[in-house]
Amino acid sequence: MDGDSAAVRHNAARHRFELDIDGHLALADYVLDDGVMTFTHTETPPALQGRGAASRLIHGALLSARAQGLKVRATCSFVVAYLRRHPEFSDLTQ
Repeated sequence: MDGDSAAVRHNAARHRFELDIDGHLALADYVLDDGVMTFTHTETPPALQGRGAASRLIHGALLSARAQGLKVRATCSFVVAYLRRHPEFSDLTQ
């Protein structure tokens, strides 16, 4: 994927994770409640679709949740599918 130097960042003020690649911003919105981070929406601009940006974004978001000692719940279909494909994050799910 292009933009290997891009990094997932946690924008706590806006309750989302962000990944900027080639001037395009992918987002993963969440709600935090009682130690549970619920991912509600993932958005990838058309220019980034098919390039693995959303997977990279969610991977970084899940690593952040783990580092913060949070559990994860997904109502976003992309995150649900990602968690099914990546059992290494099963310790985070409720």
